[in-house]
Amino acid sequence: MAGRLKWIYAAAAITVAGIALFAWNFSALRARAQVGAAFGARVACSCRYVEGRSMDSCSGDKEPGMWVVSLKELPESRSVSAAVPLLASRTARYRNGWGCLLEP
Repeated sequence: MAGRLKWIYAAAAITVAGIALFAWNFSALRARAQVGAAFGARVACSCRYVEGRSMDSCSGDKEPGMWVVSLKELPESRSVSAAVPLLASRTARYRNGWGCLLEP
C-alpha cells in the first residue's frame, strides 16, 4: 500500500508541475497562436480569393508546425477564418483592389 501511495503522490506532483508550466508559458503560447492564426487566415484568403484556388489546395500551403491551425472559408463575405482551438482566432477578408486584409 505504501508503494502505491508514493506513485499517487508522484503522479499528482507531475500533474501540478505540468499545470504550473502551462500557466507560466500561457502568454507566450497565446501570442504564438495569434500569429499563427493571423498568418493562416491571410495566406489562405490570398490563395483562395486572389489566386482563385480551392480551399483544399490552399490548406496545403501551411508552414510546418501549423497543423493545429484550422481554416474555414466564409464565401458570403469572401473571407477566411483561421483558429487555434481555445487560444486564438483571426479572419482575413478580400477587398477588391486591396487584396486580403486582416480584420481588426
